[in-house]
Amino acid sequence: MFKTLAFPDNFLWGSAVSAHQTEGNNTNSDWWEWEQKGGGKEPSKEACDFYNRYKEDISLVKKLNQNAFRLSIEWAKIEPEEGKFSSKETEHYKKVLEELKKNNIKTFVTLHHFTNPVWFTKKGGWLNPKSPQIFCNYAKYCQDNFSDLVDFWITINEPTVYAGQSYFFGLWPPQKRNVLKTAVAFINMIKTHNRCVSVLKKPAGIAHNVVRFDSATKYPWDNLLSKILNKFLADGVLFLCTKKQGFIGVNYYFQYKITNLRLSFDYSLGKTDMKWPVAPEGLYKVLINLKKYKKPLYITENGCADSKDAIRKLYIGCHLESVHRAIEAGADVKGYFHWSLMDNFEWHLGFKPRFGLIEIERENNLKRVVRPSARYYAKVCEKNLLLSQKSNLKSQILIPQIYGLNMWL
Repeated sequence: MFKTLAFPDNFLWGSAVSAHQTEGNNTNSDWWEWEQKGGGKEPSKEACDFYNRYKEDISLVKKLNQNAFRLSIEWAKIEPEEGKFSSKETEHYKKVLEELKKNNIKTFVTLHHFTNPVWFTKKGGWLNPKSPQIFCNYAKYCQDNFSDLVDFWITINEPTVYAGQSYFFGLWPPQKRNVLKTAVAFINMIKTHNRCVSVLKKPAGIAHNVVRFDSATKYPWDNLLSKILNKFLADGVLFLCTKKQGFIGVNYYFQYKITNLRLSFDYSLGKTDMKWPVAPEGLYKVLINLKKYKKPLYITENGCADSKDAIRKLYIGCHLESVHRAIEAGADVKGYFHWSLMDNFEWHLGFKPRFGLIEIERENNLKRVVRPSARYYAKVCEKNLLLSQKSNLKSQILIPQIYGLNMWL
């Protein structure tokens, strides 16, 4: 009845967080400054207090059988003033990374995850033509101080998302709405990535948010639009930086369907609290498309907002089956990171979206509560395999025994 899907030896299983979303009190950053002026749904404040509770949280990573962890170093803390680096914060991040190493957990360290030092934004931020060199000075400092504790570097997280949200849609600081500025910010981030890869000694890559577009009709115009969007938003970005990186980080959450040149979602497999569709087939197609770059692939983010933990097990299972299918088809996928380890501060949306394997009880001293889906994922990590029931996925959405969920709970 069930088919065992074994993953390659040495496959990395993990989860991910970012500094501003979990650490708290990021007072020297542009996001913190923006929040104090009323930006977003609510301020981040102490966030999840990962800054002080990192030992407790890393112990949970270990207990959940994860052998890798993605986290970010906060630029605004490391370099609070241009050219002046904080020895206190340097020692703090060393302790965090040492704790991961002590637990035999591979480290994926992101250098930029959406936030900037206030001094950097006052100099024009990512619109400043000198921004690549400014950032590379910070990257070199991190290389010199943390490299022996880092297994993989992620230079920039989702440059398309940052440029779009900050300069096109105007939802994030500095809340500019200008197409030219969007392009300039994005190009400077890509230039920065390419320079930083030469500075960093360990394998380095970019974490690229890849949204899949598929035609829902047989109309040639829908098919053409899907091809253009996939080429521009996926291949276009990677073409600019692939030669300069040791691996490709893939952040995948959903796909769009195109009908009569209009974008829509297919909710036939369910939807998340963010109203994003459960769309594992999109992840398979993304990975197959990336084969041509002949680079190791790591799924650096994949997850769902699900406050009731009603669909997360199913979400993990069906997306991991897509990963396995892609591996069998020749995609060089080396690891998977669930977003996120814990409920955190979801940027302009505040704390309402709950992406965590671990629930954070905000009204109960930020108590950590391991969700059932986390225990399911822990079994996958422990056994390095998935149990898949080969039948009609659509018919089983309401009976989540697919992928052996009930067998491992």
